[in-house]
Amino acid sequence: MSNTLFIGLGRMGRPMARHISRHFPTVVHDILRENIDLAVEDSEAAPLYELNDIGVVDTMILMLPTSTHVESILVDSGLLEKLKPGALVIDMGSSVPDSTRKLAAKAVERGIDYVDAPVSGGVAKATSGELAILVGGEPRAVERARPYLEAVGKEIVVVGGNGAGHAAKAINNLVSATNLAVATEALIRGRAAGIAPERMIAVLNTSTGMSQASQVKFPNHILTETYASNFAYDLMLKDLGIAMGIETPNGATPVTQASYELLSRVRELLGEYPDHTEITRAYERYFNTPII
Repeated sequence: MSNTLFIGLGRMGRPMARHISRHFPTVVHDILRENIDLAVEDSEAAPLYELNDIGVVDTMILMLPTSTHVESILVDSGLLEKLKPGALVIDMGSSVPDSTRKLAAKAVERGIDYVDAPVSGGVAKATSGELAILVGGEPRAVERARPYLEAVGKEIVVVGGNGAGHAAKAINNLVSATNLAVATEALIRGRAAGIAPERMIAVLNTSTGMSQASQVKFPNHILTETYASNFAYDLMLKDLGIAMGIETPNGATPVTQASYELLSRVRELLGEYPDHTEITRAYERYFNTPII
């Protein structure tokens, strides 16, 4: 019988663990005990309060905020050394590709398969089990991971070797954030031309300027001024930083570079724990102009 350990039970991890536990015998762990208790109440998983008690684990799934957390769990805490040869590690958070490649090399030395499989779609898609998953790893390891990915995802895109999945996720979020910034600027110009914000969004959504930002984020979170997409501004900046850390020839991406620099600069105008859709608020404050 396969034994699966799922670590990281935040907004995304908890519903993902619930789907995994429906298909595989699963134990769950988080740094916060209350998150473990909530996950167990909400799923078929069993609790694991102390990582020293992991026992035999065939598959470990990580849904952690950063590479630092992944490295701490696998290396600093010695969890990688506790896994037996033949185990599988799937990192489904947003990590730095270079870190992922180094961890994958350490795993391979121990006879352990390693796959990076970050997700896109937010809490709503995590809850419904319809995430998009971007996968990096050796082909055999990816095929071993596929049943777990299919338990939480609708679209699975294999993009390359170890680290490629994490690179793809960061680049996707760079485009997503840039789209949000551009749409915000479209509303500024629309207002200057006498076009109400909701009408400008309607224009984008019926024309070639349409994007996920105009279709989902503006109608649901920005025009309503609720700013509750459940994806933090700081996590967005983290992903943008990962993407911008990927070297390109001759600085060949000036548009996204400018977006990253502006979105980093205006962060100080927002309070603690802002939602990433508060980009629009930051624009209003930075440029001292009404948008909504």
